[in-house]
Amino acid sequence: MQASYTQLRQAFAAAREARKARHRDIAKDLHISEGELLAAHVGDFSDLESPLRARRLRSSWQDLIAALEPLGPVMALTRNEACVHEKVGVYREVSAQGPQRQVGLVLGGDIDLRIFYSHWRHGFALTERLADGALQRSLQFFDAAGHAIHKVFLRPDSDQPAYESLVSRFLAENQSPGLAAEAAWEEPTEQPDERIDVARFREEWASLRDTHDFFGLLRRHQLSRTQALRLADPRFAQPVPLSSAQELLSRAAQQGVSIMVFVGNAGMIQIHSGPIHQVAMMGPWINVLDPGFNLHLREDLIASAWLVRKPTVDGLVCSLELFDAQGRTLAMCFGERKPGQAERCEWRQLLESLVEGAPEALPC
Repeated sequence: MQASYTQLRQAFAAAREARKARHRDIAKDLHISEGELLAAHVGDFSDLESPLRARRLRSSWQDLIAALEPLGPVMALTRNEACVHEKVGVYREVSAQGPQRQVGLVLGGDIDLRIFYSHWRHGFALTERLADGALQRSLQFFDAAGHAIHKVFLRPDSDQPAYESLVSRFLAENQSPGLAAEAAWEEPTEQPDERIDVARFREEWASLRDTHDFFGLLRRHQLSRTQALRLADPRFAQPVPLSSAQELLSRAAQQGVSIMVFVGNAGMIQIHSGPIHQVAMMGPWINVLDPGFNLHLREDLIASAWLVRKPTVDGLVCSLELFDAQGRTLAMCFGERKPGQAERCEWRQLLESLVEGAPEALPC
């Protein structure tokens, strides 16, 4: 029998005090989703039960994200099972497009997002009293199963009145505790290799004109990403050692190579563009610990790593792509570039240096 909301709040408070455990880990220990744990903190209850308060937000996700700019600098966090991407900046140049505005963009510099609103189901405004007495305020968004999609944390220099104004504007009418978790979204089942027209697929890959066309290529041939890499012409996709992520990030920091790091889940992709500086290993975690950008990647959950090359009108675009045991994308690393620009030689040389006997790269 599931614990009562009071029991969940008390268990949360005890875990935060005893171990400074993260919300996600507390929920896992309680055998519920993170969204369900936060939803237990909606409504009225005694401050003695829990240091956390949650207010449910209505599902006007596109308008809410577009209203974040007045908050000023905040920390945006997107994660999946093995990778956490944290970026400080302001939500600028926000837009939504496509049928029912289901695809969103944030292009205002430091905060660079690709948003897939069809997966968004629940949102909360959170206020938590931390161990040092400080109040931590955030906006957190979840899918139908209660899995985190995206979080926005206020910083000391954020505009607190603007935050409260936004929460009041988007507050849901229903402020009762609880969340009815649904089944988690799953990737489509992979087709058997023998059903794929590999020759046609390889021909279309070789004819790519833009990296964004790759998604259409996968859809047309009904391929998962890892299946596509397995079946690709070896000059365009090559498996590399699982240690390649650590080596790539470390060498990029040492050599001052500007990179792009993509991390996401079904509802969000978050991007860092620019140099990185401090890379450190802590247990299984590969960490980038820079002002304004933190990355945390569990190396032990990387099941496959690929050097991937895609033809474009600007020349070859190369990446390191990391996947878990289920074939889900954990992170992708590219050289920093803008559309219309050729890939930088230093990035391509860095990436190719990870592999002995790699096919010769196209000239820079």
